[in-house]
Amino acid sequence: MDIESIHPLTVILFLPAAGAVVIALLIKEAKAVRITAALFTFIAFALSVALFVAFDRDGGLQFVEGPARWIESLGAQYYLGVDGLGLSMVILTTFLGLVSVFVSWKINIRVREYYIWLLLLETGILGVFCSLDLLLFFLFWEVELIPMYMLISIWGTPPPLGRKEYSATKFVIYTLFGSAFMLAGILCLYFSTPEPHTFSMVAIASGGVEWLTPVIPLASIFFLIFIAFAIKLPVFPLHTWLPDAHTDAPTAVSVILAGVLLKMGAYGMVRLIAGFGDGGLVPGVAEDYATIIAAFAVVSVLYGAAATMRQTDLKKLIAYSSVSHMGFVLLGIFAFTQLSLTGATLQMFSHGLITGLLFAMVGLVYDKTHQRQIPVLGGLARQMPVIAVVFSIAGLAALGLPTTIGFAAEFTVFLGSFTSDAYYWVQAMVVLAVLGIVVGAGYILWMLERVFYREPKEKYDGVGDADNMEKAYIFAFVILIMLFGVYPRLLLDVISPVFSSWG
Repeated sequence: MDIESIHPLTVILFLPAAGAVVIALLIKEAKAVRITAALFTFIAFALSVALFVAFDRDGGLQFVEGPARWIESLGAQYYLGVDGLGLSMVILTTFLGLVSVFVSWKINIRVREYYIWLLLLETGILGVFCSLDLLLFFLFWEVELIPMYMLISIWGTPPPLGRKEYSATKFVIYTLFGSAFMLAGILCLYFSTPEPHTFSMVAIASGGVEWLTPVIPLASIFFLIFIAFAIKLPVFPLHTWLPDAHTDAPTAVSVILAGVLLKMGAYGMVRLIAGFGDGGLVPGVAEDYATIIAAFAVVSVLYGAAATMRQTDLKKLIAYSSVSHMGFVLLGIFAFTQLSLTGATLQMFSHGLITGLLFAMVGLVYDKTHQRQIPVLGGLARQMPVIAVVFSIAGLAALGLPTTIGFAAEFTVFLGSFTSDAYYWVQAMVVLAVLGIVVGAGYILWMLERVFYREPKEKYDGVGDADNMEKAYIFAFVILIMLFGVYPRLLLDVISPVFSSWG
């Protein structure tokens, strides 16, 4: 049977939401809730793998559904499709969605509601990566807000250790602030298209600048949309919501937040600004401001790395490291070469796997020791050798050790950015950004040494190591990190054709 005949993107997109409905209406017992959530997320992941296998490596939009009438009076359409960029993010989202179910297995407070929100969150994120209609894209962009707020404010770290309500509210305010600008930009772009106006990303991108009659300058439309993506990425100085959200979120939500929620911002930049290989939806503008934005990328890299050195909370340390590593993504995007854009996309996937594993490992350490403060921990390698080894692998991957996907991604970003002919200042910025790797090696190795390899402390004698379920999902992370590190072509063959028209 042809996989396209079952409308796979629609099925993958709404399977988690369907699981949430089944749990809400039919299931009450906690164990059955967990199993149901695992079943629906596993089917979504398996289907995304099937799409990856069936994907034509020659590139282009594939598995397209629509455009079909949705809100006819506005010209809005139900329009889905993925290229290598979207497909890589769909696979990452469904994998982390499945893992998050198992990471949450020991949640025992309001279990039904927790898994309902977790599954709805997955559908919201998947919708962003599959949508080819701007209004549909915006709808899914907003859908993830409510589940994230609920998951952090109800199941997050309670006082006095955390400020879950504050962190959840701060996340919502930042996101809504950016979303207001993005909606204004989308509407300006919509009214800039010829009548009957359209929200179709494909039509706007293929029409080019001559097709548009801008109602405001294209540069203004660019920045209206860019602000929302910069907040979500996040770009310094719009990053301050991230450490609080990570610190107070439950472990599985931190995995999703770092793994794919941040990628929504980077994906939006590539799709709407550099998308479809012809300058995106606001052609010619991004190149004019590339040097300035690349400078912000370098500041994010260096600031995030420096701030990480000062952290004593494991979660906050990894949160600031995300600011640094996502700066590499921003640098790769605005170097505007085929190789740098490919590297930025690979870095998005790499960061999702590596940081997702790091947050999962922090969750395990906290579950076993009830402690996240680095100065209080020490010598845990003796009590939890499996956790120590996997945590060390994740840390070494984060600092870009060869044979891990972290090395392949960062090397591709640096090489692609440095070889940019049009933007020679980017080359100087690449040299500065490399310092972030040096600082990153310092804070990762220092953290591992303090937590696991100092003198063991008696109060942690008898704490357990990872159980069989925990070993299963952390080993799955390790296998993928090493597989794509040793043989990155598995991903590059899918991603590279997206940017084949770039120099």
